[in-house]
Amino acid sequence: MKNIFRFTTVIMLLLILINTATECTAQPTTKRSLLALSKANHTLSIVDPASLKVIARVPVGQDPHEVIASTDGKTAFVCIYGGGSFFEINVIDLIAQKPLLNIDTRPLYGPHDITFVNGKAWFTAEGSKAIGRYDPATGKMDWSMGTGQDRTHMIFVTADGKKIYTTNINSGTVSIITQTLIQPGANAPANAKPREDWIHTIIPSAKGSEGFDVSPDGKELWTASSDDGTITIIDTEAKKQLSKIDAKVFGANRLKFTPDGKQVFISSLRTGDLTIYDASTHKEVKRMNIGHGAAGILMDPVASRAFVACSADNYIAIIDLKTLEVTGKLDVGGVPDGLAWAIQP
Repeated sequence: MKNIFRFTTVIMLLLILINTATECTAQPTTKRSLLALSKANHTLSIVDPASLKVIARVPVGQDPHEVIASTDGKTAFVCIYGGGSFFEINVIDLIAQKPLLNIDTRPLYGPHDITFVNGKAWFTAEGSKAIGRYDPATGKMDWSMGTGQDRTHMIFVTADGKKIYTTNINSGTVSIITQTLIQPGANAPANAKPREDWIHTIIPSAKGSEGFDVSPDGKELWTASSDDGTITIIDTEAKKQLSKIDAKVFGANRLKFTPDGKQVFISSLRTGDLTIYDASTHKEVKRMNIGHGAAGILMDPVASRAFVACSADNYIAIIDLKTLEVTGKLDVGGVPDGLAWAIQP
């Protein structure tokens, strides 16, 4: 009887292990790729975030600045900037790892920053003091709006596509552009439809305000000035300045919240410093030098780390979000800058 009991127990354990293994392999997996631009090499590197190995380098146009991936992670969009004079967005097939097509953005010049929301690519057109939107489904530019501000540079669009934030470097302002629907008037034709209207609110920050981010809860916008080194904090609902921090982040280039919203990273292209602030106390947590010039910042919520492009040093520094120490460097070519995630379900 004891032998039979032992045999039965072993069989049951084996069945449990087999069932568990089957369930584990049946779980859906997500394929993530790190996208990184090299301005000097004119390439988009596709990097395996686990091994930190460059899987492919895809040629892009001259002076690539920012990159974003489509929601399905199959396509990348690269802004070809040219200091505000170029007029191209390169579309990259991330599956085939090759160029797909070039979007002519004219009459909008100087596409710089780009994001992908609601199936469309939204971008700043610095040379035209405007924002544009491209629809991949139709292959057409389907909307644009002027800001009237000097050097409309970076962009953030809310998930519902109804609110746009930009920084305007030379004007020293932040634009908040909110969508509303205007209903047809009493005398409108029976088949008339509501039309989009956009309310533009301009909020003073500081000249040189460039890098910015919106807190994960959507309540605050932080932007840093490269000129006077201050950080301006804006209430996104009230559309007004909350406070200003004399942070002395001179040469500030990019600013990003950590995924939990507790800290804010600011890179300096002038000094190569990475400055970290506490989002609630507005106090400096740490300042460390990571090179001769720090630019693009990308957070990794999966591996609890940040990637910071040290353009002047031709590497990307990897920062541990728990220890706030540099844990490694990544080579994607000369003068790295724009960074993004491509996530395939």
